Amino acid sequence: EVQLVESGGGLVQAGGSLRLSCAASGFTSDAYAIGWFRQAPGKEREGVSCIRSSDGSTYYVDSVKGRFTISRDNAKNTVYLQMNSLKPEDTAIYYCTARDRSALRFSKWMLSSWDYWGQGTQVTVSS
Repeated sequence: EVQLVESGGGLVQAGGSLRLSCAASGFTSDAYAIGWFRQAPGKEREGVSCIRSSDGSTYYVDSVKGRFTISRDNAKNTVYLQMNSLKPEDTAIYYCTARDRSALRFSKWMLSSWDYWGQGTQVTVSS
């Protein structure tokens, strides 16, 4: 069965850094894309970043551009999210997600576009 397992969350001071990992298993082939979403207390889950498997194209929401970097190590079947210059508003549970459908009707920041989800890892940024 398909599994996505996040790790690397923790507690950091504002301005600090964390590197999240998403280890994927159970796929018969590469997923179309891997993404990161987050959910803060009392808020809906929102997209953060994603990477397209075929060519490595990366995408970010405006609030994290210049601070976060998504990357993939194909040999390890792992996707990373390097988070720098963290802010208290980055505090959330971060979820790894994968799409195994085609690019047709794919809207990257919509929850319904994604097929598999990890259990999440907590990121807390203190002021």
